[in-house]
Amino acid sequence: MKNFKFSLDSVLGYKQQVLDELQNEYAILTDRVRRQELKLAQTKESYRSCNQEFRSAEAEGITIAEALRFENDLRFWEKEVEQNAQQLLAFQQEAEEKRAQMILARQDTASLEKLREKKHTTYLKEVEKSEEIFIEELVAAQRAMSAGA
Repeated sequence: MKNFKFSLDSVLGYKQQVLDELQNEYAILTDRVRRQELKLAQTKESYRSCNQEFRSAEAEGITIAEALRFENDLRFWEKEVEQNAQQLLAFQQEAEEKRAQMILARQDTASLEKLREKKHTTYLKEVEKSEEIFIEELVAAQRAMSAGA
């Protein structure tokens, strides 16, 4: 009997390539999210440090010009924190969308693999059945030859 050939092997291969590509893209996006989280944490730390420095200087007594400089620095860090937080949300949303695409692709691939496995099992049963029929015919032929001799 001929070897097993799944008629949708090329489709399964394509779906697997798509899944692999989506997994790679998702990994890149999650890395970008992680790096943005670190950047946001560093920006928040810079804000806290500037604020603490301002409070210390204020307690010791500072000029109005120095106070205004600290205020400008604090506003700058507040804007940076806000921008980094917005960028993080955008990156997280993009990663989540890619994750959803990856899940759908995984489901497509899994359903084709299950179908392939089912077809392969059916094929193996047919091979086993044809081998049994062949053996039965061979035994019957030997018995007929023995009875005729």
